This record gives sequence, structure tokens and C-alpha cells, in this order.
Amino acid sequence: MLKSAAGTAALASLLQGDDTAAIPHFPPTAKRVIYLFQSGAPSQLDLFDYKPVLENLRAKELPDSIRQGQRLTGMTATQSSFPVAPSLFNFAQHGKSGAWVSDLMPHTARVVDDLCFIKSMNTEQINHDPAVTFCQTGFQLAGRPSIGSWLAYGLGSENKELPAFVVMISQGSGNMSDQPLYDRLWGSGFLPSKYQGVKFRAGNEPVLYLSNPPGVDSAMRRRYLDDLAQLNGSNLSEYHDPEISTRISQYEMAYKMQSSVPELTDLSKESERTFQLYGPDARRPGSFAANCLLARRLAERGVRFIQLFHRGWDQHTNLPKQIRGQAMDTDQASAALITDLKERGLLDDTLVVWGGEFGRTVYSQGKLTADDYGRDHHPRCFTVWLTGGGVKRGLTYGETDDFSYNIVRDPVDVHDLHATILRTLGIDHTRLTFRFQGRHFRLTDVKGRAVTEVLG
Repeated sequence: MLKSAAGTAALASLLQGDDTAAIPHFPPTAKRVIYLFQSGAPSQLDLFDYKPVLENLRAKELPDSIRQGQRLTGMTATQSSFPVAPSLFNFAQHGKSGAWVSDLMPHTARVVDDLCFIKSMNTEQINHDPAVTFCQTGFQLAGRPSIGSWLAYGLGSENKELPAFVVMISQGSGNMSDQPLYDRLWGSGFLPSKYQGVKFRAGNEPVLYLSNPPGVDSAMRRRYLDDLAQLNGSNLSEYHDPEISTRISQYEMAYKMQSSVPELTDLSKESERTFQLYGPDARRPGSFAANCLLARRLAERGVRFIQLFHRGWDQHTNLPKQIRGQAMDTDQASAALITDLKERGLLDDTLVVWGGEFGRTVYSQGKLTADDYGRDHHPRCFTVWLTGGGVKRGLTYGETDDFSYNIVRDPVDVHDLHATILRTLGIDHTRLTFRFQGRHFRLTDVKGRAVTEVLG
């Protein structure tokens, strides 16, 4: 009997994972995160990483001394030539900070003094699926918890009527056949499934199966859930299965969301000025602009981690045309989100992150012409920006070489970025762990450092 009780207690301890009661480990500077993930990998060379020397090297071979024998994807490894492709777009310095931004991003250019550019991001992965998985979970193979799930587990939600972790997806007008996105990218992995992201969709039913079926009113649903909670509670006492606890809490969350989600997604009370700020697409459900506006509303309501995915940035060919479409999709809305948060006093405690899974090559994939080129995947360096939540504003951190091919100063890898995000929320990334299969796992695996140089 004693052995049985001890075994049950041990099992319960293992199922509970690690103690998060010590959080925060530091005074937090952010309460929530909005991650504007640009899926497909935006070209840093055409947006933010200005390289004027390239104009004099147009169509010349990328020097071996720059490439240094680094691996290529199967899409360009067999090319007989690697011609340098300077950006077709004009760059200028903006704001008091003098940050370089191309003319593809005029709205972002107006808010550069609120941004911190990290131009020395790098990743271990060269193909989309493992690279996106790495950015979202800290590991290139599927099965680990996503960053939003880690934060839902560690911090919970400030709003008991909305999930701690919400996901929204938009399709860009650049590459319409861009890489797919899988639900596991916002999954909870080995964490209890109550920490997984909840995907909001465009249209009349943002969350599937939330509405009561015909013939069932709210009072009837309440009685049904109360009886079901008693039955699940009995099973939980007997089996100590955390998924039973998840089932109870998620039924309750769904009931609360029957009223909170319609109120959240009703934009009728937003002012005309707000719609003008975010641009004409803000009135189109499911667009990046509409999702940015919803992200602000979610932030106002205390949702902990708000993840936007915008597809269409994978421009192996026809980049000048496609990237114009992507910039049109995202530029105004991204800048508007910053302005809107700032005006409402939310930017100081909301961390906003913008970036993709890797960068693009300086050499042209396929034929280089006077008005067309493509760019292959480039994990060695890319650019992201951050703002709010204790981040230093008007700062450019890190530097790449004249070809935007290698990092020459202050490298930042994906684990470092994750550690930095957690640090703004008051979390030591080495201490947010969960015991699974005999090991204490964490978002940053066995690496990473918080880049305190970009924090105020």
C-alpha cells in the first residue's frame, strides 16, 4: 500500500514537470509578446542590410573568400555561376538613429527610432521546415513545445476568459505557393496540451466548434459542463493524468470564449482613424493588417503571447516583383501596430518581434537580369527587429560583411533571441524547464544567452 502511494506521488510529480513558482527571476520589462513572424525568409539585402559596394560588383562572381566553402541548398548547389545581385531598391537613412531602410518599407522607416535592428541573426538550419521549427521551438525536429507554449506554461494568462497563446495566419501576395505551416508550430509538445496555441481564423467563426449546437442554450451548456467536470475530476483523482486536467480547463475556457471572442473580434467600435492607420486591408478579415489590429486588441486584454504568421516571403525567383507585394502587405500594418500600442501606453510593456527563419543569398538564384533576380536560403545572417518591452530603441546591433554573407560583429543565434525574449518577461532561460523522459528540457536547449546589450 505504501509502495503504491509512493509510486502515485512520484508519478504525479513527474507529470507536473518543474516548479514555476519562482518566476519572475528578474524584474520583467514586458508583460506580453507579439511575434510578427515573416514565414519564407525576407531578404535582408532588399529591406534593411544596405550594402552599397555591391553596385560595383553587379554580375561578378561571389568570391570564394566570402563563401568559404559553406553549404548551399540543392536548388543552387549545381549552379555553374554565383553572380552578385545588388538590390534594385533604394536605401536611405531615417530618424535620429540613422537606420538604413529600403524604399520598400516607407512606413517602417518612419518608426525606426522606436526599433532595435539585429543584423547579425543566424541559424543552424538551411531549409524552411526545420528552420521555422527551430525559430518556434528552439529545436529543428518536430515535437518540442513552441515558445508561446513555454510562456503560457511559465506565466499563464492575465485574462481568464481568453487563451494565454493565440495564433493568426495570413497569406501574402508575394509567393502564393509559399511553404506550408503546420499546427505543430504552435503545439505544446510534451507540455500539457492546455498550453498549446489557439488558432483564430478569419470569418464568422474565429474559433472552430465554439458555438453551441442548435437546441442548446447557455444554461444547458453550463449544467452539462458542471456534470462533466465532476466525472473528469473523479478520473483525475484516480489516474493523475494531466490531460484530464487539461480537458476540464479547456472546456471551461471554451465556455468563457463564447462571449469573450465575439467581443474581441467585433471591430465595429474601432475608429475610422484606426482603420486608416492600419491601412485598407485592416477591414479585410484574415489579412496581415486585420490580424495586427486584432493583435493590439488581444494585447489590451492581457493575452500573453500573440503569434502572427505571414506567408509569402520565399522568393527564389522573381524577387523584385514578389517582395513588393509582401512589403505592401506588411509595412503599414507593422508600423501602425507600433504607433497604436505606443499611443495607448501599451508599447512599454509589450515586446514586438519582426523577422523570419533565415536570410537570402547575395548571389542570384537562376538568371540575373537588369530587372530581375532570385535569392536562395542563407542561414549565415539575417535581420530582425524588436521594439517595446524594455528593448533599447533607435539601436542597430551586429554587423555583416560587404556581401551580407558573413557576420563580422556581435553574432546572435536563435537561442540567443529566445533567451532575450524570455529575459524581458523576467525569465532566466536556463531555469524555465520541464522534466520529460528523465531530462529537464528548456526552450533554449543547452545554449543561448540573453543579449543584454539590446535591453535598456
